[in-house]
Amino acid sequence: MTRLLNTIALLVTMHAASAQKISYDVSFPNMVHHEASIEVTVTGAPQKQLLFRMSRSSPGRYATHEFGKNVYDVIALDQAGKQVPVERVDGDVYRVNTADGFAKVRYTLYANHPDGTYAGVDQNSIQLNMPASLMWVKELEKAPAEVNFRLPEGKGWTIATQLKPTEKANVFTAPDLQYLMDSPVKIGKLIVKKWSLKNKDNKNLDFRLALEADTDQSGATQFAHKIQKITEESGAVFGEFPSFDYGQYTFLASINPYVKGDGMEHRNSTMIALPVKFDGSNNLLGVFSHEFFHSWNVERIRPKSLEPFNYEKSNMSQALWFAEGFTQYYGELILKRAGFTTLEDIARTFSGLVNTKENTPGARRVSPAEASCMAVFVDAGVAVDKTNYPNTYTSYYPYGASIALALDLELMSRKLSLDAYMRAVWAQYGQTEIAYTISDLQQVLETVTGDKAFALDFFKKYVNGHESFDYTPWFQNAGLTLKKEFEGQAWLGNLRYNGELVIAANTIKGTPAYQAGLDIDDQILKLDGKSVKSESDIKTLLTGHKPGDEISVEYEHRGEPKLAMMKLAENPRLVLVPNEKLNLPVTDAMQAFRKSWLDSKVR
Repeated sequence: MTRLLNTIALLVTMHAASAQKISYDVSFPNMVHHEASIEVTVTGAPQKQLLFRMSRSSPGRYATHEFGKNVYDVIALDQAGKQVPVERVDGDVYRVNTADGFAKVRYTLYANHPDGTYAGVDQNSIQLNMPASLMWVKELEKAPAEVNFRLPEGKGWTIATQLKPTEKANVFTAPDLQYLMDSPVKIGKLIVKKWSLKNKDNKNLDFRLALEADTDQSGATQFAHKIQKITEESGAVFGEFPSFDYGQYTFLASINPYVKGDGMEHRNSTMIALPVKFDGSNNLLGVFSHEFFHSWNVERIRPKSLEPFNYEKSNMSQALWFAEGFTQYYGELILKRAGFTTLEDIARTFSGLVNTKENTPGARRVSPAEASCMAVFVDAGVAVDKTNYPNTYTSYYPYGASIALALDLELMSRKLSLDAYMRAVWAQYGQTEIAYTISDLQQVLETVTGDKAFALDFFKKYVNGHESFDYTPWFQNAGLTLKKEFEGQAWLGNLRYNGELVIAANTIKGTPAYQAGLDIDDQILKLDGKSVKSESDIKTLLTGHKPGDEISVEYEHRGEPKLAMMKLAENPRLVLVPNEKLNLPVTDAMQAFRKSWLDSKVR
């Protein structure tokens, strides 16, 4: 009897949970002034009270963004449409009583920042990132959701999203909160282009480009063909595509001067906003390459530190050097493999990565794992007070990419590749969707190489540590020479100026200017006893000196004249140059190395 009662109780609980539902009604009666009207209706709730709240963070972002600041006119209604009390218990949290499991909240959303993180409502188009748009119910995170978009009449607009369509026009569903918040929506006069690719299991996957841009059908078709090549090269890295939900992946793309620059990955889509006039050129492709690679790395190969994603706070992870940094590396590598950049282009990109690793103060003082933790402050987070980031922080994007480059070169010297490593990570943690730790990534490297000591040493030195990496011999395998860009030239530091040589940003530790005591807001007046008024004056003066020379510097600090001595140095910046450009040999072995590394992998 006890077992029977327990079974009945469980079935009742399961039925109650399945009856819970959240419905959204989204309309745009005042879109000319960037407002949306949103109703959130809850049915089947077992609680006496519910907390309706706006998110403070968003998938793909790690800092807080306080989306609740753009919500107002919040009211609660009963089933008869009569207004009932609503209690604001925090800036973005509202408490509402339920009656027979029912509660409804209506509010106005102001949205005038169309990008991948925020939202934009305009009489010409609509762009919604869900955490920036929809309240959710804290007690019902597992409940399914339905969203009904009431489009203005006569515009002929199209809706593009990864949400699941229903038989009802403009009505979509999500299985739970996590999926709903991860599903951006683009509405407007969209040009939609489609293509299909066979996956490893021989099943077709459908891809869509939903493009808002000033172009015709032909221009959109040509651009979609370029993105198709990116999808093919990305799939070749892993040997297969993810099994996208509903068999479909969507590129939501706004390329016009009226959006804000951003790219944001999601499980089966990406929201890309480029604030430029559309020209269909290869210069537009980098963000597509980066964000699509995320459909493996981050969306399915997930750090345990980001599971589950918390919409009420910042989300810190020590693994962003891999999640974002390795994606940054592959975003550029795939463009080269797809034929959209040249050897010289990729050499310049790799120059930047090497300089990030070897010549930025942050990379000399903290590990990539430690740099990843700073995302909660720097990932589009806004602050008014000055920071010392130029001397303490290096972005985990290029920093992680520099580690990916180092590991790729190391593995290729062992007749392996970073592709092989990524496929192994995918097989163990992506296909299975088992969240990983950094030690798990080390274990996979050990398995791929069969060398425990190498894997341990690499992670100790370059992931959990910040030791210098000698790229030079590995680049020579590809007929690429790493050299000093300004060898023998006197240098006082890479200074930026406002007006008449007023230093505009922190001077960098270790540079001559820093060592001499100059800092932000100081104004340089004289060098070596000679008056200087512009950057060209400084450049001219330095041509008469060499590294190691000591000169005087006269400057003004808060209106007070100062005098110091400055010992000039050599700019440490490195540049990677193809041997052909230096009249150096390019052997057959070097050409083979380049082909294995940089050429197309699509078969």
